[in-house]
Amino acid sequence: MNLFNEEIGNWQDWSHVSQSLFAFTALVNFIFQKENLPPAKLENLPPATNAVFKSGDFVIKIFVPREGGMDQTAEIQTEQFSMQRANRLGIRSPKLIAHGFVEDKYRFAYMIMEYVHGIGFGEAVKSMTHIEKSEAAKQLRKITDIMNTPCPRFNDIDAIADEDRAERWDIYPDDFRSDRLTYITSRDYGEKVYVHGDLNSNNIIITDEGKLCMIDFADAVLAPKVYEDAYIAAELFQFDSALLRGYFGDYSKEELVGIITDGLLIHDFGGDVVSKHLGKPEEFHCIDDLRKRIYEKLTNEPSDQ
Repeated sequence: MNLFNEEIGNWQDWSHVSQSLFAFTALVNFIFQKENLPPAKLENLPPATNAVFKSGDFVIKIFVPREGGMDQTAEIQTEQFSMQRANRLGIRSPKLIAHGFVEDKYRFAYMIMEYVHGIGFGEAVKSMTHIEKSEAAKQLRKITDIMNTPCPRFNDIDAIADEDRAERWDIYPDDFRSDRLTYITSRDYGEKVYVHGDLNSNNIIITDEGKLCMIDFADAVLAPKVYEDAYIAAELFQFDSALLRGYFGDYSKEELVGIITDGLLIHDFGGDVVSKHLGKPEEFHCIDDLRKRIYEKLTNEPSDQ
């Protein structure tokens, strides 16, 4: 077949083409025909690691082929396990419609899911009142309390010990990286539970009925619960006081500093979150520097009117 005609020899090649409707339309149409689904006009969705498009009432995710520099086997298994688990636990998530492979110029793995009608959490929050923010955060907490529970191992990732998951800290000073490593290897993080791992503003949809729906489980791992909570506080909530109170309840600032510090230090995206929301990498030389910045964020966050 000659459905996909772009050249993919490395990650840069893939990143240039992964959002191209022109490059993927023929391939997607073939996949939909193969799965006996009605074809529709292809539309872009927010950029992601993989090629993700909307087609009518469905979302299709085409995974990076090996030539793009990534082995997606574990990610595919993780997504399938996670969606089935969410469904079993009564957590709103897209229904998995079909999955498989297509042998074309490259071997493309794909998943087709139902499209969830609604608005991304980050966009919805912009127009929320103080009370609405609090209620949305409380609803999210109920979901994570169900989701962040023990389960069988579903991939081989060690959220704390795997060295390649520390790459985002490489741009930080040597003294900070040394302090971080000492801290996370000596700390008792407690029980590991299932965590979504990437509950950002695009991966939580507020449906037309006002319910929260979780999407994109590709970064799920077994990890301490602070892994999930820290990312929610810093990346999803961006330290918004109304959201924090709704989600964490009556936690003191000191307790929140501990949760966020512990979670970010082991999170796969922790280094990026810190540089995005808390300061330039060169400004951090020890864990106490990080704690101080988090405390300042929590203290200086203005209250909603």
